[in-house]
Amino acid sequence: MNENNDLNLAVLIDADNIPYANIKGMLDEIAKLGTPSIKRIYGDWTKPTVAGWKPALLEHAITPIQQYSYTTGKNATDSAMIIDAMDILHDGKVDGFCLVSSDSDFTRLATRLRESRMLVIGIGEKKTPNPFIVACDKFIYIEIISGKKLREKKKEAATNTTTSASETPKYDKIDKQFVNLLKNSIEDIADDDGWAFLAELGSLINKKKPDFDPRNYGFSKLTPLIKSMQQYFEIDQRDSGKRNIKHIYVRIKE
Repeated sequence: MNENNDLNLAVLIDADNIPYANIKGMLDEIAKLGTPSIKRIYGDWTKPTVAGWKPALLEHAITPIQQYSYTTGKNATDSAMIIDAMDILHDGKVDGFCLVSSDSDFTRLATRLRESRMLVIGIGEKKTPNPFIVACDKFIYIEIISGKKLREKKKEAATNTTTSASETPKYDKIDKQFVNLLKNSIEDIADDDGWAFLAELGSLINKKKPDFDPRNYGFSKLTPLIKSMQQYFEIDQRDSGKRNIKHIYVRIKE
């Protein structure tokens, strides 16, 4: 997926299924992908369970949408958010949507928006069901944008005896399935010598696995992630013709 800061995004947040503590990190992440021209959050604001959101709404100019729970066991917030999303879609004033929720009920909404050629970014916790994740163009886990240290700083964290186990970031394992995903993707776009342009590789992997992010594995970028797997891959840095800019290529080790 190509990132474009000129994209106008509608950010719709499900207050019932997302913790408020990391709202700044979430909005900073969205700003990397586009301009959040619409920011709305949905919930029953008469309930104490969403009270923690209220200070963040003023600080970040998020419009709260009140939705009463008419019936026990039914999530009226989901319906209000879906209806608003379709209204925004038909207004034609945005280029994409950011759906912030860990609820699989938004799977069909994400699919419908993509059918209308909208970019759909999902943000949620790692407990988010897979159907919603794969329905998005890109899915970002809240856990990796919460400001916790990455693997490159793991030694520093290890020396800090005050760091509790609950604060230690849990990274995805670089397993055989992930290695095969990388290898197959490289083969899909490699030239005759087996070299694949790293930027194109990252875009292809995101299409195959919307929740792919080097930060899930403890690395800030794709390049250091690939370098950490030198037993499988080799990297070549080439001049781009522009000062201080290198093009990075990767291929499978024989």
